[in-house]
Amino acid sequence: MYGLARPFLFGLDAERAHDVTLAALETAYRSGVNPLVARTPKPLPTKVFGLQFPNPVGLAAGLDKNGTHIDALMALGFGFVEIGTTTPRAQEGNPKPRMFRIPEHRAVINRLGFNNAGVDALVRNVERAKRRGVLGINIGKNKDTPNESAESDYLFCLERVYPLADYVTVNISSPNTAGLRELQEEQQLRRLVGTLREAQERLAAQHGRRVPMLVKIAPDLSDDDIDAAGRVLSDLEVDGVIATNTTVGRFGLEGARHASEAGGLSGEPLMGKSTLVLRRLRTRLPEHIPMIGVGGVLTGADAAAKAAAGASLVQMYTGLVYRGPALIGECVDAMRRRKEAPSRGNLPPHA
Repeated sequence: MYGLARPFLFGLDAERAHDVTLAALETAYRSGVNPLVARTPKPLPTKVFGLQFPNPVGLAAGLDKNGTHIDALMALGFGFVEIGTTTPRAQEGNPKPRMFRIPEHRAVINRLGFNNAGVDALVRNVERAKRRGVLGINIGKNKDTPNESAESDYLFCLERVYPLADYVTVNISSPNTAGLRELQEEQQLRRLVGTLREAQERLAAQHGRRVPMLVKIAPDLSDDDIDAAGRVLSDLEVDGVIATNTTVGRFGLEGARHASEAGGLSGEPLMGKSTLVLRRLRTRLPEHIPMIGVGGVLTGADAAAKAAAGASLVQMYTGLVYRGPALIGECVDAMRRRKEAPSRGNLPPHA
């Protein structure tokens, strides 16, 4: 069914197509025709972060920034859905146009800039949702908050989403908020995540439940930066890491229309780079800190490759744009085959 809709959607501006798609999914969900849109994958129960996931394939943050379509997205068959990024105050994001498809490379460039209605609006939407699945909430800072005050923005969001989230993701890796990625520098990372870890333990005692907190990193870190991040995140005992966000690199896109647009690149060209970061960081983290692999998942084989590199769960976003909901079941099936395959000898647990 998505194959019939895609030519129409690709005839629209990318951001307009995004909005139309979400509205159509919501209509399909509310009218009960979701089975015509997507096949629900056979369950593949996966326990990570102390949470039980019906399958290990999730939706990455960015598609539903305000949590207005949680139930419709969960009904597509995802094992989990991550909403956001949300910020303390509403902000419009960067000027339009700010999303660009590169179809010949199955890629998207976006410079949205954390456009969202603010964390309080997101909280109201989450409270209204039925939520038949695992929900992650991705938090960030407002663009006009200086980095030296970033802790206050992340704390503000963490405190508000904590009672509602199954897990919280700290986004310090978007390339579309000026200076945000500087928070991945070793000392800044240690200070910010240390502060949030203290708040996490305080909130766990206050609410009587411990909500896992993950950190999402960029694919553009040097090997030394990856190693430093591994040290910090291990020392602070975060619950998990998401690798990776979009890239500012343009390798392989020379001459393509829109390749020179500023913003983060996602889709097929990101697969190799993000998977290398995932693999290296996996070797720098203790086994008890799980990882989510995201970036360039457009086939079931891509999902299996993320698992082979050390991911316990995978996420998609741009793959959904190019492949539609059928990609979810394809990825679940590929990860099932990998899980059920005969022993591969003495390979390490995440190989």
